[in-house]
Amino acid sequence: MAHSTDKYATRWVSRRVGLTLTCLSIGANALTAGGIFTFPIMSQGLAIHLKLSQPQLTTIVLAGMVGQYPAAAGVGYIVDQYGPWLCSLISAALFSLGFGLFSREIARVPSDTIDTPPFCFESLVFFFLLCGLGTVNSYFSTLFAATKNFPQYSGLAAGLSMSIFGLSPLFLSLIAGKFFVAPGDTLDITRYTCFLAILTGCVHIIGACNLRVYPVLDAEQIIEPRTPDTPTDEETLLIPKSNVCADPKTPLPAVMADINFWVLGAVIAVTIGTSEMVLSNIGTVVLSLPPSVASIPFSQPSSPVAATAIQVRLLSLSNTISRVVVGSLADWISPVGAAVRPRRHHVSRLTFLCFFSLLLAFTYLYTASLVKQQSDLTLVSLGVGTSYGAVFTVLPSFVTAFWGLTNLGRNYGVLSYAPFFFTPVFSYLYAFVSAAHAPAHGVCTGVSCWRLTFQICSAACFGATIASLILWKRWRRRA
Repeated sequence: MAHSTDKYATRWVSRRVGLTLTCLSIGANALTAGGIFTFPIMSQGLAIHLKLSQPQLTTIVLAGMVGQYPAAAGVGYIVDQYGPWLCSLISAALFSLGFGLFSREIARVPSDTIDTPPFCFESLVFFFLLCGLGTVNSYFSTLFAATKNFPQYSGLAAGLSMSIFGLSPLFLSLIAGKFFVAPGDTLDITRYTCFLAILTGCVHIIGACNLRVYPVLDAEQIIEPRTPDTPTDEETLLIPKSNVCADPKTPLPAVMADINFWVLGAVIAVTIGTSEMVLSNIGTVVLSLPPSVASIPFSQPSSPVAATAIQVRLLSLSNTISRVVVGSLADWISPVGAAVRPRRHHVSRLTFLCFFSLLLAFTYLYTASLVKQQSDLTLVSLGVGTSYGAVFTVLPSFVTAFWGLTNLGRNYGVLSYAPFFFTPVFSYLYAFVSAAHAPAHGVCTGVSCWRLTFQICSAACFGATIASLILWKRWRRRA
C-alpha cells in the first residue's frame, strides 16, 4: 500500500510539473503568435519604401489572415493524431521562415527605389502566407493543449488561451513602438520582422518541448455519483454528467441541408469578414485622416506609427476583454448543454449575436458619417474589437446547440470557410475604393478613401442583425 501511495505521489508531482511547463508554454506561444495582426503598423513603411499600392498591401495581409482558414482542418488532424507539440514545432519553422524571409526581402530593396522591384510583391505575399500558416498552428497548439489538459474546465481553458492570443498584437506593437521606430518616425520593418522570426522561433521550439497532454490520474477522476435517493432541487444537475456528450452523429450532408446552417454562416461571413477588413486596414485608415486637434486621450500621438499602434492596441485589448467577459456572461445567464443547473432567468445566446451584429452596423455607420480625425477612430476600434471577440466566443456554443457536440470540430471548421471567402470580399472592396481615390504611388488621404466601404459594411451588418433575429426566433429555446 505504501509503495502504491509513493508511486501515485511521484506521478502526481510529475504531472503537476509537466502541467506547469505546459501552461507557461501555452501563454508564451499565444502571446507571441499574433505578429500578422501587427501588419497595420508596417503598412506605411511598405507603401513608402516599396511603392506598393493599397490593393497590393491588402493582398499581402490577406495572405496571412485568410491563409489560416483552409489549413484549419489539417492542423486539427495533426493535433488529434500527434498532439499539440508537433503544431508548435511546425509553427516555429513557419514563423522563422516567413518573418525571416520577409525581413530579407525588404532589406535587399534599395531605399531610393522608384518602383516595386520584380517579384518583390509576390514574394512578400508568399512569406506572409507562411506566417499565417504558422499562426493557425500556434493557435491550435495552445487552444487544444489547454482544453485537453483541463477537460473539466474546457470553457475557461479555451477562453483564457484565446484571450492571451488576443493580447498578442498589443504586446508586439508595444515592443515595436519602443525598440523599432527608425529616424523619421517610421517603423524599421527589416529589424522588426527579423526580431519576430527569432522570438517566435525560439518560443515555439520551447513549446514543442513542453506542450504535452497529460492523462488525468485515477484519484482525480472521483465524481460524486447521483443515486435515486439523492434529492433533486434547483441546485442539482438534472442529467448525469456521462450524458453530456451523448448526442447523435449528424452526417455533414444533413447539417448542410439545414437552412439554419446557411443563415448562421451568412451572419458569420458578414460580422467576421467586415471585422477582419478593419483589422487588416486600420493602418491606412489612420493615415488617411489628419492628426487629432482636441486634447483628449489618444489624441495627437507623436507619429503616424504611434497613431496606428494605438488603434492596434485598442483592437487587441477590446477583443481580449470581450472574449473573457462575454464568455463568462454567456455561461452564467445562458447555459448550454445537458448538464446545466436550471435558472429562473435564461437568455438565449443568440441575443449576443443579434446585439453585436447591430453594434457593428452602428459602428460602421458612425465611421462613414462622423469620423473626421484620428482620435475619432477610438470608438471604431473598440466597437470592432469587442464585436469580433464576442462573435468568435459564442460561435462554438451555437454549433453545439444546433447540431450536437460529437462533430463540433467538423461543423465549426466548415463554418470557418464563411470568413475565408468573405474577408477577401470586404478587404478588396476597401482596397479598390481606396485605390480609386489615391494618387499614383501614394497613400490615399481623406474620408472618401473608405466612406463607401463602411456604408456598405453597415448595410451588410444590419442585414446580419435581421438574420440573427430569424435564428433567435427559431432556436431561442435551444441556444
